[in-house]
Amino acid sequence: MEVKSNPSVDKFILSLEISVAAKVVKTVLLLKEFGHRLTMPQSKSLGNGLFELRIRGSKEIRIFYCFHERFAQLLHGFVKKTQQTPRKELNTAVAKLRMLT
Repeated sequence: MEVKSNPSVDKFILSLEISVAAKVVKTVLLLKEFGHRLTMPQSKSLGNGLFELRIRGSKEIRIFYCFHERFAQLLHGFVKKTQQTPRKELNTAVAKLRMLT
């Protein structure tokens, strides 16, 4: 499956330490290979067509994505610092999802 990325996600990934960015790229490659079949612990459905890629390690990274037409679209990424997903980050992803549809 083809994976497309929002420019802000590319910028976010490039801002990460090399070892963390490598884990992100590895997880994105899993999304490319497995598409809709990618599940926990790498991917979680958040409902309403929104999913999160879950990258664990020294930093918890989350990248929100959706399936649009015939590809996976990476919408928004952030470093997770709390147990709960911050509402601000979720709202950003939902806004970008709405712009696609």
